[in-house]
Amino acid sequence: MTIAPPALSVFETLESEVRSYCRSWPAVFDRAQGSRLYDEDGHAYLDFFAGAGALNYGHNNPVLKRALIDYIERDGITHGLDMGTTAKRAFLETFQNVVLRPRDLPYKVMFPGPTGTNAVEAALKLARKVKGRESIVSFTNAFHGMSLGSLAVTGNAFKRAGAGVPLVHGTPMPFDNYLDGQTPDFIWFERLLDDQGSGLNKPAAVIVETVQGEGGINVARPEWLRALAELCKRQDMLLIVDDIQMGCGRTGAFFSFEEAGITPDIVTLSKSIGGYGLPMSLCLFRPELDVWEPGEHNGTFRGNNPAFVTAAAALEAYWADGQMEKQTLARGEQVEAALRAICLEHDQLGASYRGRGLVWGMEFEDPGQATKVCRRAFEHGLLLETSGPRSEVVKLLPALTTTPEELDEGLRILARSVRETA
Repeated sequence: MTIAPPALSVFETLESEVRSYCRSWPAVFDRAQGSRLYDEDGHAYLDFFAGAGALNYGHNNPVLKRALIDYIERDGITHGLDMGTTAKRAFLETFQNVVLRPRDLPYKVMFPGPTGTNAVEAALKLARKVKGRESIVSFTNAFHGMSLGSLAVTGNAFKRAGAGVPLVHGTPMPFDNYLDGQTPDFIWFERLLDDQGSGLNKPAAVIVETVQGEGGINVARPEWLRALAELCKRQDMLLIVDDIQMGCGRTGAFFSFEEAGITPDIVTLSKSIGGYGLPMSLCLFRPELDVWEPGEHNGTFRGNNPAFVTAAAALEAYWADGQMEKQTLARGEQVEAALRAICLEHDQLGASYRGRGLVWGMEFEDPGQATKVCRRAFEHGLLLETSGPRSEVVKLLPALTTTPEELDEGLRILARSVRETA
């Protein structure tokens, strides 16, 4: 007779110590639908994390699932390198017609690999190739990925330390409101650029998140982003917007930079661009920047055709009529009102909140409070994570398809968890 070991033992004994999310949520999940996950014992959890933003349309979205099943059942190409396929053509045509043309965006589309850091690496490499310079400017508390080039423009000391080698050719500058409004925007940055004795090599590009997700839900003002775009143009630097977590409608508009009225030179997308949670990323850039030689930047998993299928289905289902943006902004107002009430109730905790669309964060004076709140929320059936350099921010990232009733349910659990850990 074979005796099965405890359910978690294989994860603890065989899987690497590098695992992280499973430590926050000690359950073995079995299935999911919409905004809910179910563990193997049948317990339901409301998901306010959405695969770190990779599931903007919820788990196993029925529209996307149908498109994927139909494609697989007809023996559609699964792995295609970067070959021409009907799935890729359908995605490119849909992306052009639904996303690029209505926004008058001229971008060429590059498939650099399956993950966000692949897109960032391609963007940095392209910027250096175009400008013939090595230096890239990033911002305090930025997060752009875990490969070496992306880590070089990431702020988190813990993640940077994991590289084990010097992270070079990246220079951090203060993000919006980093100095609490005491210093005019970009005065230090532009002084360094203009001073031949500053020691700052002329940058090829500046890379920025309009909302820093992993950095603590730090929201850049539209006027700050416009000033940054103007500075880049004035100083002959390319502007790269990392929209990997905040794109695909997370802040309301499809691209998070639309509110500021800017057109970046390069944009990176991943996470929810595949629609169904399937690995996929894009690097978008102005046509005049397309100086790649054939095969100069390649990779085995650029042609994830099932992701092309679900990506096209998501664009057609949710972005063709303009309603998703309005819905997300309305849901965001619902979240903001609830967070405002929680912070007023717990003024003694020094609680504050910030966000846009359906990405929100709540911070406490005690950095450890956020972790306590997330742990208690899990006990009540709500999946939340922390963000920020000290994990001091409770991060809310529900699916864009979450219903008002599900939002209310989750926000009540959050309020209860704050109350019980205060």
